Amino acid sequence: MQQGASAELLTARAGASRRPSRPGGRHALPAFFFLFFLFVVPLSVLLLRSVTDPVPGLGNYVELLTDETYARVLFNTFMVAGIVTVVSLLLGYPVAWLLVILPSRVSRWLFAILLLSMWTNLVARTYAWLVLLQRTGVINRALMAIGVTDHPIPLVNNLIGVTIGMTYIMLPFVVFPLQTRLATLDPAIMQVAAISGARPSQVFFRVLLPLSLPGIYAGGLMVFVMALGYYVTPAMLGGTSNMMLAELIGVQVQTLLNWGLGSAAAFILLSVTLVLYALYVRSVGFGQLK
Repeated sequence: MQQGASAELLTARAGASRRPSRPGGRHALPAFFFLFFLFVVPLSVLLLRSVTDPVPGLGNYVELLTDETYARVLFNTFMVAGIVTVVSLLLGYPVAWLLVILPSRVSRWLFAILLLSMWTNLVARTYAWLVLLQRTGVINRALMAIGVTDHPIPLVNNLIGVTIGMTYIMLPFVVFPLQTRLATLDPAIMQVAAISGARPSQVFFRVLLPLSLPGIYAGGLMVFVMALGYYVTPAMLGGTSNMMLAELIGVQVQTLLNWGLGSAAAFILLSVTLVLYALYVRSVGFGQLK
């Protein structure tokens, strides 16, 4: 009996030793090589070219930050991104709240409309706004028909057109994170606040708004970062006085063949994005990125 038990024990140990080990670091090597060759290496080449072309040094960065024309482009980029982010949050918050409180049948239709706007080709959407906002477009004709103005309002080739077009494109990227966050809140919290005597404005500013801040941060960061690097919409709806950094990079690389200055501008854009991401993680927490 003892010999049989010993044999069974040895067989069980041998079987356990043949079991596959848990996935280790070697299983992450494909992802590591993917990120290394498609992210780290191109960025390293970008940084190297920005400090060596046409001559070694930080001349490209100094020119970008000190030249009045380039400084104006940098200012326009951050200004437009900030305005679009604020307007998108102001418009997107009510839409996200409606998606939460409306009946499921109605909210599904609204959700489908937002998705459809995202799936439509970007150039087609931007060109549609170009047609709507021009001096003889539908919007100007409607404004003159109802007596708001007696002459066409310039709505394209300026900051107004860029803001309208980019806000329309960015709105879903604010609505979805906000809707996800608001859907996790317990409605009983607002009911308790109202029963305790809080006015509707107090319920919003002291209860609902603080609880939805992670969604606001996530949506706002996403829109701001995307707006910083947008190219098509500002190029089609904006004018030369509203050039943004992505347009400047395209002109420097494709037209002027100034790879050093274009690389420096691209690296500045990347650095700002990484800094904003780090600040968000530090203030909100990595877990809120889900």
